[in-house]
Amino acid sequence: MAKRRFQVAAVQMTSTDDVEANLAQARRWILRAAAGGADLVALPENFACLRAEGDRIDFRTDLDGDLVDRMSRQARAAKIHLLLGSIPERIPRSPRIYNTSVLLGPDGKRIAVYRKMHLFDIDIAGGVTLIESKTVKPGDSPVVASTTLGRLGLSICYDLRFPELYRRLALEGAQVLFVPAAFTSFTGPHHWLPLLRARAIENQCWVVAPAQVGRHSAKRSSHGETVVIDPWGRVVARKPKGPGLIRAEIDLRQIDRVRRGLPCLKHTRRSLL
Repeated sequence: MAKRRFQVAAVQMTSTDDVEANLAQARRWILRAAAGGADLVALPENFACLRAEGDRIDFRTDLDGDLVDRMSRQARAAKIHLLLGSIPERIPRSPRIYNTSVLLGPDGKRIAVYRKMHLFDIDIAGGVTLIESKTVKPGDSPVVASTTLGRLGLSICYDLRFPELYRRLALEGAQVLFVPAAFTSFTGPHHWLPLLRARAIENQCWVVAPAQVGRHSAKRSSHGETVVIDPWGRVVARKPKGPGLIRAEIDLRQIDRVRRGLPCLKHTRRSLL
């Protein structure tokens, strides 16, 4: 039976192409969060390696490879659920990778794997150009993970702009929506928080969004603003800038209260999805 209340910690990082330095940084925040009583620690997108746009992807891993094994040992030692925001998952006989989120349990075992479905292919005049599909293959399956903490809906970064995905997750029973991201410093100040609040409000779910922040290379920087948002759309924890972590208590009973008074999900016209 799932807990009705648990503590989540969301980590904000400035990852680079230095894998070992990134993993050491992640380990410090995981240990600090666990020592503070976190039941689940969520890392951002590309926490282990964030390359400059256009650079070749030299670092890639398998789900049963060294990276996931190392993180599994950390989850087991700390006795926490651990969300690996995303890792570059190797695709056999392909130059591309999957951008993959992995949820680990307190025993270190994999609970769920989600491959990013929407790829960030944009070219904003005077702004930012990123073509994720050059190096990444999209996934094709939404994922809601059943855990002892509740039902957790997984997504990654650019997925945030596609509300139909989150409505699908909510209708499949998701109570907490995770959005690990490396949102650009160009779009982030205008779109990041409004979109996160919208996903929480329209689906009456908790939203947890661990983010990359700051400059990763001469060609790439991220907005940051790691947040936890409740089912009414209120920001209950927020870290605007710099590496660090935030903590929040997730009370699943709040979802029930909001949905009883405003039963939007019951009114959904599924034929429109």
